Amino acid sequence: MIDQIRPTELGPWFSGKTAGPAAVVLDVREPWELQTASVGADGFTLVAIPMNQVPARLAELDPAQPVACLCHHGGRSQQVASYLASKGFDHVANIAGGIDAWARERDGSVPRY
Repeated sequence: MIDQIRPTELGPWFSGKTAGPAAVVLDVREPWELQTASVGADGFTLVAIPMNQVPARLAELDPAQPVACLCHHGGRSQQVASYLASKGFDHVANIAGGIDAWARERDGSVPRY
């Protein structure tokens, strides 16, 4: 089962994972979406890999790192989180509501689209 976390729950979720490699927010949106709205790395490493490129670029991610997946509303990131879990990533979450919820709940300076 993939953890569903709200943007405001990200810090506590990361803190609750085992000590080790730095936490990652994996943004799986398309490049044009990143140009429209993006989050700043604050207590985590931000990695941007479009959803359709994740299988080919899986080696860029460390299965020991806690990874929270982000997209526009949460659908694509849920699929990627499930994929990562199937590939041996033990600490994976979906950021429920995506960057839209991020803009509403965590950082109002992030544009909504």
